[in-house]
Amino acid sequence: MSIGADYSSEAGRATDATSRPAPLTVLGLETSCDETAASVVRLAPDGSATVLSSVVHSQIDDHAAFGGVVPEIAARSHVEMIDGVVCRAMKEAGLGYDALDGVAATAGPGLVGGVMVGLGFGKAVALARDLPLIAVNHLEGHAVSARLGQPVDYPFLLLLVSGGHCQLLEVRGIGDMTRLGTTIDDAAGEAFDKIAKALGLGYPGGPALEKLAASGDGSRFDLPRALLGRKDCDFSFSGLKTAASRLAQTCETEQDKADLAAAVQSAIARQLSERADRAMKDYAGARPTDLGIPLFVVAGGVAANKTIRATLEATAAKNGFAFLAPPMAYCTDNAAMIALAGAERLRLGLVSDIDTAARPRWPLDEHSALTAPTHAPGRKGAKA
Repeated sequence: MSIGADYSSEAGRATDATSRPAPLTVLGLETSCDETAASVVRLAPDGSATVLSSVVHSQIDDHAAFGGVVPEIAARSHVEMIDGVVCRAMKEAGLGYDALDGVAATAGPGLVGGVMVGLGFGKAVALARDLPLIAVNHLEGHAVSARLGQPVDYPFLLLLVSGGHCQLLEVRGIGDMTRLGTTIDDAAGEAFDKIAKALGLGYPGGPALEKLAASGDGSRFDLPRALLGRKDCDFSFSGLKTAASRLAQTCETEQDKADLAAAVQSAIARQLSERADRAMKDYAGARPTDLGIPLFVVAGGVAANKTIRATLEATAAKNGFAFLAPPMAYCTDNAAMIALAGAERLRLGLVSDIDTAARPRWPLDEHSALTAPTHAPGRKGAKA
């Protein structure tokens, strides 16, 4: 992946940092959606990470009345909260700014008004304290988030599944990822949220639907299965979302709703498992056999769903893969993953120019997004 000179350049300070035996301590900032988050992470020379603090201010109450995230409200809340959240993160870490080796901030993708707040704050800290700035792809943060729970070696196969993205990627290292499959329409998390809204479950929809599904019989409803004839690793949840939303209008009792919620959860887990199964077979077939047991990682907000975790873990075991998911606290948006991605970039000497701009779109595998787009690139760039 090449993200361009505007986002990463080999600066002298970062290069000097890589030659020091001391760990790298990085402040991370995350404001891409509806959480204002800050974290301090220390990356040891052996690649292990220690989270010194992780503070997340959720905006759920601000958006609940609207049934989803309102970008303008989100951006204003980030402006109001970020200073206090960062101060708390630094205090909980027990450090002053002079103990930092760099500051990392999400530069995209996301709601651009929110991204601008965190990135702007990061620039201010970098300028005031003469620290390297590392602009981090939010998705790359999710990609490395499993490394927050335990040491994880590259390479591995990744399923990144969240509210806005659903991708299978070969992760060879920081900034070195190849897309194997992506959604051609909606993401799994979006399907969860929209169907939950149709069921009257409120916001955020995904956790509410999972809770309701626990008391349901998923076999009652027959939901469509997408892309059965395709031999690739892409996803599609649009048909499922439409069919389930229409069925929600026919639900008369709480048990009806619970049964439909269980059917939806099962259908999403099944499609994720089917496409991951295909990716595992392709990945294992192209991988040298002397590298040991391959690793399958699932990350992103939907990875917090226990049914989906269990289904994917069984699929990994069937294919001879080890399975790993981040700790629950690091599945949803957080700044610890941004700090870790920033620290890994800093170790490689990849820092950013102070005029780096916020990006509403920023594919992890930009080459594939441009040469084999699933969505027509617009003025905001390629989506995935």
